[in-house]
Amino acid sequence: MGNDFTTSLRPAIVFTILFALLLGIAYPLALAGIGQVVFPHQANGSIVRDAAGKPIGSELIGQGFAADGYFHPRPSAAGKNGYDGTASAGSNYGPTSQALVDRLKGDIAIARKQGIQGDLPADLVTASASGLDPDLSPASALAQAPRVAKARGLDTAKVVALVQSLVETPLLPFLGDPHVNVLALNRALDKLAASSAP
Repeated sequence: MGNDFTTSLRPAIVFTILFALLLGIAYPLALAGIGQVVFPHQANGSIVRDAAGKPIGSELIGQGFAADGYFHPRPSAAGKNGYDGTASAGSNYGPTSQALVDRLKGDIAIARKQGIQGDLPADLVTASASGLDPDLSPASALAQAPRVAKARGLDTAKVVALVQSLVETPLLPFLGDPHVNVLALNRALDKLAASSAP
């Protein structure tokens, strides 16, 4: 009886070790190597660097911009003050939550104080599921253009044209919506302001 158990157990242990090595080590290393060769920028976090080569952000991770002269991203519920990459999460408030209603009222009041009129795009006042969404809808970016132009002393039409030039559309319409990367937009805005300076 004991011999049959040992005979039956040995293949199970061997296959467990074999598949652990194959699927837990070899396969992930192979995919990581292929990613480094074929898509090195994406495999290393899509890091954005300044002219000196210093990392300033990622194309994939949203960060907070609070100054009037910059486009603001979506509100964030990630961490105590938002945009905490180590605490990526939504608020988990349900549609009937009073805390959600209060937060939305506060975000709407901020948008109105900034001079945004008319209907507010939803992503301008609602947090994403991760709390780190790097993109805005074109409508949200365009709604902020007058405030940004005024703060920078730029012509609003130039700022609107800048937003429109940076709108990214999905390869196929059912794979997503048009969007604008906030970090890329604010970097382009800095360049526009520098080239427009007297």
